[in-house]
Amino acid sequence: MPDDMAAMAPPQEAGGRQSVKSLLKMLDVLECFSTQDRELTVVEMARRTGMPRTTVHRIVDSLRVLGFLEQEASRERYRLGIKLFELGNTALTNLPLYREARPFVDTLSKMSGEVVHLCVFDGSQMVFVERSEHGSGRPHNTVTTMEATPCHSTGVGKATLAFQDEAVIDRIIRLGLHRFTSETITAPASLREELARIRARGFAVDECEHEPELRCVAAPIRNSTGKVFAAISVSGHTRRVTLNRVADLATLVMSHAQLISIRLGFMPSAASASTGPGASRPD
Repeated sequence: MPDDMAAMAPPQEAGGRQSVKSLLKMLDVLECFSTQDRELTVVEMARRTGMPRTTVHRIVDSLRVLGFLEQEASRERYRLGIKLFELGNTALTNLPLYREARPFVDTLSKMSGEVVHLCVFDGSQMVFVERSEHGSGRPHNTVTTMEATPCHSTGVGKATLAFQDEAVIDRIIRLGLHRFTSETITAPASLREELARIRARGFAVDECEHEPELRCVAAPIRNSTGKVFAAISVSGHTRRVTLNRVADLATLVMSHAQLISIRLGFMPSAASASTGPGASRPD
């Protein structure tokens, strides 16, 4: 809205717009942090957001009071506060996927004897929401974490990315295809070919592309509209998850992925027969 029109706006409307702007600035500050950048100074946050240092300092002080940021003893560096973890954990446990998939994650881990991951696509990365491990003499261990991993180098990531629109795939490629191992796919054309193979067969394989000597078999999970928004995988050391086991594990993983999708309201009979990127979202 032009400045002269903004000046004539009712006080309540103007105040509402100012509140939205303030909230967006707070979000900009919070989004400066990541698993790589766990602690930041006000100067670093100002540089990343493009906002004046005094503005960032005022926002940081408000976030600290609210518990969304914590200040280091040195009083120069900040990290995300425990309040965000509490809110994130509440949001996670309220996700239909989290509630409906937990028994299937546990069962798949028991049947495969390997580690099982359940992940959600956040638009750019895969966020782990559930992990379960059984077998090989290891004690049962289920933990919840919200750490994110790339799409192009993981089984869950490729299984999800393969069924996104071309615009989403293009955006992921523009973000950069970072190399993690000698097997990581870093060429856009090669990634597109891999995604086409995944769409055709219905599952993805991470051939030591994210971690050395770790093979992963993953399958996509759909919501009630048929949109692929998550994935589930079985992973283990290449000594156990051999190439000879991939076919059997793929059948197991795909069946569990479909069961979870059905629990979320997906109707397989309504799925499109097309194998293109938009096939998972019949309208």
